[in-house]
Order: sequence, then structure tokens, then C-alpha cells
Amino acid sequence: MTLVVAVVGPTATGKSDLGIALAQALGGQVVNADALQLYRGMDVGTAKVPPHERHGVPHHLLDVLDPREEASVADYQVQARAVVADLLARGVRPVVVGGSGLYVRALLDQLDFPGTDADVRAALEARVEAEGTRALHDELAAADPAAAESIGPRNARRIVRALEVIALTGRPYSASLPRHEYAVPAVQIGLDCARETLDARVAGRVDRMWDGGMLAEVEALLAHGLGRTAARAVGYAQAVAQLRGELDDAGARAATTAATRRLARKQMGWFGRDPRVRWLDAQDPALVGRALEVVRQADAGEPAPPDAGPVRRTLGS
Repeated sequence: MTLVVAVVGPTATGKSDLGIALAQALGGQVVNADALQLYRGMDVGTAKVPPHERHGVPHHLLDVLDPREEASVADYQVQARAVVADLLARGVRPVVVGGSGLYVRALLDQLDFPGTDADVRAALEARVEAEGTRALHDELAAADPAAAESIGPRNARRIVRALEVIALTGRPYSASLPRHEYAVPAVQIGLDCARETLDARVAGRVDRMWDGGMLAEVEALLAHGLGRTAARAVGYAQAVAQLRGELDDAGARAATTAATRRLARKQMGWFGRDPRVRWLDAQDPALVGRALEVVRQADAGEPAPPDAGPVRRTLGS
């Protein structure tokens, strides 16, 4: 059985470069698991690796959505699993690369997506307006205590979704949440680095974005039309605000840097809770070799050594 290789972790740790290097070494191809890199024309702001820097490694599920469309993790699951199945059938190692935690889990893990009902959702949203989120959160707590514990009482969107799923399926919402159980057998390699190093990397990336044509990219996207997901994305929302005169250049860069650092903490929290991830130091000069050794051990069924990977320093530090 050929294991899928997944390179995960917070933004700005070098996942794309490592993914390409592993694909080259393993005779593999890259499968994108970054929600925003699904969009055509969103290149600068998502740090999408340009074709001429991919070293001939084919990439899948890049540039498959119009920026006016809303990304769907359920659709991604279907498409990504089809790509992975095709690669495996051809004897090609899939190397999944991305920091969108739910997308990675949707591809690799046992995760079902209950349907939606516009009328049920509209009725619940109307109740939020009339009764407040606390009342609906109390209702959720009575119906599904585990879900209520994981969803804050002010998170109206998730409360509504949880109650919608319960109404449609008759089962607890928590029953549909991700479990650490592979549907697609894989080995996950996480990249981490010290918080001060990651913060510096993020600041450098934002400056490169703005110096490399971020505003021109967003102007072109606005002329074509931006959907809600694309318009609210980190970096894009701030660039839109600058183009509208709501932020100056320095303010837009600073706001993007702060938002990206928050995103990195969130990503680290998500992946850091997964005990299956093997963590490596993003700054290790022998990173590629160490990652290949992780893959070799996983392929051979060898248990991870007890001291595998560094302390997850960006998690809660």
C-alpha cells in the first residue's frame, strides 16, 4: 500500500518548497490543499508557486475556481480524492500540500458532510436575530453537549449550522465532526519554527506580496468580480481596503501581517491537536532528508521514535 504524503503546518513555514522537493525525490505529484490556491488569479496573495519554479512537478487542484465562486470543502473532498485515487492507480505518489486544516482532513480522514436546507437555515438565522445567539446555544447544549462545548456561544454561524444538521439528520452535530481516522492512508509531516522566526517570515512574505504586485492583482480581481470568500481572505481584504482609501500602504501591510500571524496560530492549533503529525524544524538545513526518512519509516511500518520532531513551538508559545 502506497501512503499519501501530506505536508502541513502554519503559513510561511516553507510547505510548498518541501512538497516539491519530496515529489521530485519520490516520483510524485503535488495535490493542493490550500483553499485559496483553488482560485484562478489569486497568485501573489496566496504565495502560489509560479509554474517555472515547480521544477517540472505537476500540481493538481490549483486554479480550478473562479474568484466569484464560493469554495466548498465537500466539493474539494470529492475532487481531491478522485485525483489521489488516479495518481495511486498510476503508481504516482500523491504529495498533499497545504495549511487549510479542514481541507486536509476532508481529503485524508473519515469525514462526512451533511446536506443543507435553505429554509431551515433561514428560520434559524431569523431566530438568531430575534432571540440572540445565547438562546440557540442553550438549545444546542441540550441537544448536543459535545458540539456546544466546542462552539462558542457567540459563534452564530456555527451554532446555526450545528442546529441545521441536527434538524436534517436527527443525529448529533458532533457525530459529523472530523475524527483522527484515515480514509486515505497517509503520513503527515508538519513544519514548525520558533515564534519569532515565523513572525519574521510572515512580515517578509507580506512585504514581498505588496512589492510584487498585490494591489495590481486585486484591482484585476475586482474588475472581474470577487465572491465573499475571496474578498474576505487575509491580504485581499486589506488590499481592497487600501484601494478604497480606507487604509494607507503601511496600514494595509501591518494589518495583513497581524492577520497572517493570527492565521498561523490558528493553523498550528488545528494541526497541533493531531497526534499523527510528525513535526520537523522548518529551518533544519537537512529538512528534505529528514522528511524522506519520515516517509521511509512510515512506508516500512516503523513506529516513530519517541523524540521525533521538535516541540511544537508556535502552539501556545
